[in-house]
Amino acid sequence: MNATQSLTARTGNLFHRYANPGRFLRMGAKLQPWLTWPALVLSLAGIVWGLFFSPADWQQGDSVRIMYVHVPTAWLASSGYMGLAVCSLLSLVWRHPLADLAAVEIGPVGASITAVCLATGSLWGKPMWGTWWVWDARLTSVLVLFFLYLGHIALIRAFDEPQRGYRAAAILGLAGAVDLPIIKFSVQWWNTLHQPDSITVTGAPTMSTSMLWPLGLTTLGFTLGFAAIVLARLRASVMESRVRTILAANRGRQSAAAAPQPDRATP
Repeated sequence: MNATQSLTARTGNLFHRYANPGRFLRMGAKLQPWLTWPALVLSLAGIVWGLFFSPADWQQGDSVRIMYVHVPTAWLASSGYMGLAVCSLLSLVWRHPLADLAAVEIGPVGASITAVCLATGSLWGKPMWGTWWVWDARLTSVLVLFFLYLGHIALIRAFDEPQRGYRAAAILGLAGAVDLPIIKFSVQWWNTLHQPDSITVTGAPTMSTSMLWPLGLTTLGFTLGFAAIVLARLRASVMESRVRTILAANRGRQSAAAAPQPDRATP
């Protein structure tokens, strides 16, 4: 076994430690309130601060307040699909059983948050650009991301055999990840109407701290909320899978008990 195979095996063993449904459900039950309640508090605090107490922009006026919903949803649209792509990798390489279920549950949540991103972007674009929609690189690539989510949702449910749907959707999930750097760098690569990023890793923010703080709260709150929703859906999916397994086993035992017994020859 070479070094690459050894590393893959060790990584797979680490991931599979948490593949046990009972262990996952116990961990998820402990983690759920630590995601849900901070998400509600931070999201509410950030939105109230941003909508009612943060200053209006000197150019955009009060319409800039849309960013307190638009920017977190834009961040989650891409990061949610990145999570879906990671689950696809875990499924294809390590055959992790929970990765397939997680991908199933991430898809609808990610599609919903991307739809909110597109809707709020249109609301913001109307007063700024004079139109609800423009086919520039950033908006078009996010629309493609929305269709990738929808395609993943449809494909994973398109087969009678679940495993075939999981494999096909995992391939789409990995292939669709190429859209993420296009979304990120579209403003730099092409001449677009969309404004450049106000927050970057390499530079200082270009917005006032009075706007940056509520935006940070809503972004963190929305992120925790996204994780809480996915975790709740995944826990429900795992429990449903366990119930189906138990019911199938019971039906098998009942069928075996009800089957006619072969006649025994009398001496």
